Amino acid sequence: MNTEELITRIREAALLEGEFTLRSGKTSRYYLDKYLFETDPVILREVGRRLAERVRGFEDVTRVAGAELGGIPLVVSVSLELGIPSLLIRNQKKDYGTAKQFEGRLEAGDRIVLLEDVATTGGQALEAARLLRDECDAEVLAVIAILDREEGARENLEGAGFVFDALFERADMRMD
Repeated sequence: MNTEELITRIREAALLEGEFTLRSGKTSRYYLDKYLFETDPVILREVGRRLAERVRGFEDVTRVAGAELGGIPLVVSVSLELGIPSLLIRNQKKDYGTAKQFEGRLEAGDRIVLLEDVATTGGQALEAARLLRDECDAEVLAVIAILDREEGARENLEGAGFVFDALFERADMRMD
């Protein structure tokens, strides 16, 4: 699938117009419903392949990580593509069982690429990246999103010392 075909598939599957409140609290007249394209196996396979290519650009990656819920299918897809372990990050530490905030093995010194679905201000990715770096002694090599809405994610993540990349920007999806 070429890039234009993928953009068309994502737009047809998931681009909604109306009045939406984003995780950041901002309102928008358009919303890319990530669950509508992440649950489509054809789109997910292609997105996973493209994310895997970006991950290959970093040296000695030991894990790919993603935050619940939207990051989980991406992490699984890339993990299968590259044959490297994944790490699933909960939004909140669970208060039962093992009481972990991460699922999967995480070791000090792990070299992680964090995968994100749609980045607006980068708030969720920034929280997850800081947690991995500051509390788990992991090296976060990059945060890679499918879509950068170009509303501050790049500036916020790079300002905190993280590399940021995205497969697509808002203009690519013709969301203006």
